[in-house]
Amino acid sequence: MPLGLDLQARMTAIDQPSLRRGRLARLREQLVRHDVAGAILSDPLNIRYATGSRNMAVWTLHAPGRYAFVATEGPVILFEFAASAHVSRGIETIDEVRASTPWFYFLSGPRTQEKTRRWAAEIAALVAEYGRGNRRLAVDRCEPWGARLLAQRGLDLLDAQELLEQARMIKTPEEIQCLQLSVDVCDIAIARIRRALRPGITENQLWAVLHETNAAHGGEWIECRLLTSGERTNPWFQESSERIICSGDLVSFDTDMVGPCGYLADLSRSIVCPGAKPSPQQRTLYQLAQEQIVTNIALIRSGVTFREFAARCWPVPEKYIPHRYMMMVHGAGFVDEYPTVVYPTDWDEWGYDGQFEENMVVCVESFIGEVGGREGVKLEQQVLVTRAGAVPMSSSSLIDALEP
Repeated sequence: MPLGLDLQARMTAIDQPSLRRGRLARLREQLVRHDVAGAILSDPLNIRYATGSRNMAVWTLHAPGRYAFVATEGPVILFEFAASAHVSRGIETIDEVRASTPWFYFLSGPRTQEKTRRWAAEIAALVAEYGRGNRRLAVDRCEPWGARLLAQRGLDLLDAQELLEQARMIKTPEEIQCLQLSVDVCDIAIARIRRALRPGITENQLWAVLHETNAAHGGEWIECRLLTSGERTNPWFQESSERIICSGDLVSFDTDMVGPCGYLADLSRSIVCPGAKPSPQQRTLYQLAQEQIVTNIALIRSGVTFREFAARCWPVPEKYIPHRYMMMVHGAGFVDEYPTVVYPTDWDEWGYDGQFEENMVVCVESFIGEVGGREGVKLEQQVLVTRAGAVPMSSSSLIDALEP
């Protein structure tokens, strides 16, 4: 399954240096705004946003041995595993590559304290050299003993994730190209899932179609395992299994697909397995979920606040509220990102205000399934926010799409 010529041409046409420079510029705007000397980043997604460097992203999510220092005024220094320093050569947003000092136990073992002290000394020296007297440092991920050593060296630590999420919220033109490419690959996968769906296939076999299509088209990984069938569709958030799908079963899935260039395609669809027509109950669930998605998309435009959106959103019928999806809207970029917009019933517990802005990319969510009901319908559409409204990025229709 080779990468299609059109997709290959579009991927090649994306100006990668402009993509990297644009993201770094947005991050530095936040560093200035928060009056910090710089940021030390260990989350591989944040490293990639700031530097454009990718190396073993999934592994380093749990083995954080590479990190980057981004000075507010000064260099970008990538601290890389010594054996893979060559991976990031030639990236114009990186001024210097140095050998990292991993201080997680898998690599440092009984020398963890020694390695942590060496790491802290490296970081403190960078702040002293490039901070111009500013001792405030943004940090995204740091074990308590590392943070304690930085504080002992006189550094005032702030949460870098807030800065990164704010920077990542508005997409550059090149990022929008990347996101659209990823959604287009996801649409290909959805079409192939529809064609592969037949009685006798297992959930895992069907889910593998998404992985194979993504990898074959330059994609990177899948965040979750959310494909279920029949009674396993309700409540939501059950992982794919060896269950054999039967004729007439409802199959619901959420792609959570990190595609080409590392950008997210987050689409959800629900289909009835061939061999039987959708039941009246399945049609009702689907029509309600479709109505929620269509109604809520129509409310989104630049300048609308999250509170205004929540006040006008599609009212979920009472019997479906207990199994509602955890949010109505969330941001999308590398992965799920800020913001999240919650249901009115959840506002006092964890809602917050803000506003939709031009060139945000967000996902509009719905899950309709009642307590005690056999099945549930999951739908989700990824949209680009414009001044005129929200524009769906997927060509995979939600309208009358219950049957393959």
